[in-house]
Amino acid sequence: MVDFDRARAVMVDNQVRTCNVTERRLLAVLLSVPRERFVPESRRELAYIDEAIPLTEASAPRYLAAPAPFAKLVQLADIQETERVLDIGAGTGYSTAVLAGLAREVVGVEPDADLAVKARDNLQSLGIENASVVEAGLDAPIKGQGHFDVVILEGAVRNVPESAFLALRDGGRLIALVQEGLTGTAHVFVKVGKDIASRAEFNTSIPPLPVAKAPEQFVF
Repeated sequence: MVDFDRARAVMVDNQVRTCNVTERRLLAVLLSVPRERFVPESRRELAYIDEAIPLTEASAPRYLAAPAPFAKLVQLADIQETERVLDIGAGTGYSTAVLAGLAREVVGVEPDADLAVKARDNLQSLGIENASVVEAGLDAPIKGQGHFDVVILEGAVRNVPESAFLALRDGGRLIALVQEGLTGTAHVFVKVGKDIASRAEFNTSIPPLPVAKAPEQFVF
């Protein structure tokens, strides 16, 4: 039987801290969110390994990103307690749960119906009240614009969906791992009026996010 509390502490000390993740609030949240609840039962004992974990068995499977690159991307977002966050590609809700420990409100977006149900169940079972998960396409248009201070994409993309930029408030920032060939580079995009400024920060690797066109709209 795995001691998950100990495994979680080892994950933070040996995987996350050693990758220059030092933000105290984030480290505290990573220590408190039970990652094992967000992976399939058959893989639960592997929840804290330094690898991405498959969440589905589809031809284009979805993954829970490895702890270290996920934590580095969240730290890059520099989320404040007063901010609203959009979590694109919420999966079973782990990323949404972590972000909820840092922000005022989090909305996760997940196109897979089964994963979206699991995410909502997981958040509810943990008593997380400042987060929700919407079933919608990962690049579905949003009614109204400028809702969020931070947008995070939970997977590598070759191009950031336009709808993700439109979701940002003026001055808001978007965090994405942009795939260029075999290399993924973490970018911070900042919305300034109608313009988007960007800067590249570091190279890392997380599984791809299957961004696809979707006709539906969702409202916050």
